[in-house]
Amino acid sequence: MSVIQIVLTLVLFSGLCLWRSGKSERDGESKTSSKFLSVGKALRIRGVLFVLIAFFVYCRPETTAGLWASSYLVEYQGVDVETEAIFSSLFSPGITVGRFLNGFIVDRFGDKRVIRYGISTLTVGAILVGIPFKSEIFALAGLIVIGLSCANLSVIHATPSNFGRENSQAIIGIQKVSTYVGTTFMPPLFGLIANGVNIGLYPVYLAVLAVLMPTITETLNLSIG
Repeated sequence: MSVIQIVLTLVLFSGLCLWRSGKSERDGESKTSSKFLSVGKALRIRGVLFVLIAFFVYCRPETTAGLWASSYLVEYQGVDVETEAIFSSLFSPGITVGRFLNGFIVDRFGDKRVIRYGISTLTVGAILVGIPFKSEIFALAGLIVIGLSCANLSVIHATPSNFGRENSQAIIGIQKVSTYVGTTFMPPLFGLIANGVNIGLYPVYLAVLAVLMPTITETLNLSIG
């Protein structure tokens, strides 16, 4: 891992000249295509509040699914530790592969359609994880499906078309803040639910989030026209 990190660092430093050469060309465009927005002004733009809620909700299935998958599969589904470790390790690579593929399809199908596809498959993944099949392979496959589905929720990519290129820089910044807040507080919330009630509610929790996502995103689409 250290060798990979060192190689990546060297590649990035060797490419600094390319960033500098392109900076002057972008300066003129950036003056006209972006502007400073305070948080208060950004929040007053129609639809921004809904997109922040969407980010807050989106990070919940991604982080909760990844952090609590091991406990659920081993303690509730009875999957042996070795098998669970293999499939849980595929969750994050599933997101990575999904985002790589998403880059090729989002311009063709459009952000709204791709997000709808992602929400639909996320629901399928939650169902596969929760249905008590005799074989654990369905729950394990569902975990991978959830990872791939989270990658298709490309809300950031839709920011320029939703709110204009001139507002994108400021709005993406507060979108990331909303993501970090949700990432910090939502997985521990499920931990309280698991300890207080039952960790078997893991797929139910994910399914509820999968239902909330289209509600919020479609409301966003309506609010911005």
